Amino acid sequence: MLRLVGARLVQIAVTLVALSFCAYGLIGLMPGDPIDLAIAADPRLSAEDAARLRALHGLDRPLLARYGAWAGMVLSGEFGFSRLFAQPAAAVLWPALGSTLVLLGAALAIAAAVGVGLGALAALRPRLAPAVDAVAVIGQSAPSFWLGMLLIILFAVRLGWLPAGGSAEAGAGAGEALRFLVLPVATLAIANLAAYARHSAAALGAALREPWIRSARARGAPERVVLWRHALPNAAVPILTIAALDAGALVSGALVTETVFARPGMGKLIYDAVMGNDYNLALLALLLAALVTMLATLAADLAQRALDPRLRDA
Repeated sequence: MLRLVGARLVQIAVTLVALSFCAYGLIGLMPGDPIDLAIAADPRLSAEDAARLRALHGLDRPLLARYGAWAGMVLSGEFGFSRLFAQPAAAVLWPALGSTLVLLGAALAIAAAVGVGLGALAALRPRLAPAVDAVAVIGQSAPSFWLGMLLIILFAVRLGWLPAGGSAEAGAGAGEALRFLVLPVATLAIANLAAYARHSAAALGAALREPWIRSARARGAPERVVLWRHALPNAAVPILTIAALDAGALVSGALVTETVFARPGMGKLIYDAVMGNDYNLALLALLLAALVTMLATLAADLAQRALDPRLRDA
């Protein structure tokens, strides 16, 4: 187990270095730079002003030298300045990350709980499996922007029960903040529950046909004990894999849903940073998403080996 963790941590470090280099190079090769954007916004800037600003920000240096300076700064704990937002990059990143973690964390938790519940229902009652599969297909195929707009029209415009978008003001109570979360969380949960439902139905259906399940039933174990204590831990391997992959979305955000509901989050932040050639902010956000995804995959692998002894020697 320790050998696995050590090897994976080395892989994570190498991957982050390669990803940061590729992302920095691609952003640096995009047409224009922040100084060109400043000139477009203020035609009074002269060529001498532009040259002085490029020298000030190090944009007159070769791309490899700029990457080395940026990497050394990040490794020393200095995350730099966001030119797009005129603030330290960390001050822009953390509020957006907190908003996205609340939104997507709640949505994915609900999607996993409801999806596993539907999968268990399909595994225990095979005659209900087509209905569960139909619900999963509808949830997976419905575009999130379309579903979000339908929910806004119904619950915000027609019924007036919930706000159409935005976020609660600073200092508002938990109840008010929850009202702003209901519609975007429902949109994302419906879109993500399909994978949990279908994989859990298949895995639980296979586990419930195993001989040791028949032995547990023969000993008089209640059906709920058979399902949740015996079958689910053995069927949890594919479900943990999906959860690990979804962890990246907790950090990278959901651009479409955040845009539809006018919520500031990581998805919109990454998009604005890339389009605005904001190197520091874009790279930090992308690397954070990659790091969380890889660490979640490692945690899922360790959990799978704890649940299934057959994987421990793999």
